Amino acid sequence: MEKLLNELVQRLQEAYGGDLVSVVLYGSAASGDQQGKFSDLNVICVLNQVGVAELRKGDKAMQWWIKQKQPAPLMLSAEEVREAQDVFPIESLDIHQSHRVLYGEEMFARISVERTSHRLQVEHELRSTLLRLRQRYLSAHSSDKDVVQLMAKSLATVATLARHALILAGLDAPAKKREVLEATSQRFALDPAPFRAVLGVREGTEKPAGEQVHSLFAAYLEQVRKLAQAVDRL
Repeated sequence: MEKLLNELVQRLQEAYGGDLVSVVLYGSAASGDQQGKFSDLNVICVLNQVGVAELRKGDKAMQWWIKQKQPAPLMLSAEEVREAQDVFPIESLDIHQSHRVLYGEEMFARISVERTSHRLQVEHELRSTLLRLRQRYLSAHSSDKDVVQLMAKSLATVATLARHALILAGLDAPAKKREVLEATSQRFALDPAPFRAVLGVREGTEKPAGEQVHSLFAAYLEQVRKLAQAVDRL
């Protein structure tokens, strides 16, 4: 991981020179909560300004990074980092809590978001996740493997939103998924068993089959629904 990140930084420096303000690793790789094939290296590249010319200038570095099977970096200007916190409260707080500066300035040490916009975004994302899970189940339910993958891939999003539900409830939220989901289940009277089972799938310790898959999906979906309902009441 470190070798990949170091090479990315070097390529970005070569592409942008003095216009490169900061390169930041964020998410599970920064918090130490990576889970194999389900986790990526998420990177933010901060420039003095970001336009088409700057995007094209970094093309070789970006194409190399994508070939490493990593998502393209988020490209932000220094001004956008300062001004967009109120529009993206979840993302801003996540990056603030779990990030590592790979190069340049520390841009995310001070984050301030308004509670109302934060709560609205958390509820919106939870309800959107619920709708997507239902929709994707319609096309996946004939394949047990696809349903298992659907749950496993969605868990990172659910855990992130659960952590923000804890923050909205005035609690200190852990960084790791298992601890977050246990704390969320306790605070909002949810059943932790479906979360534990899906975590087990991600970690390779659980292998549901047949009707177990669909029973697990039903229980998992219900906990997401209840969490969205709980956030609505905060």
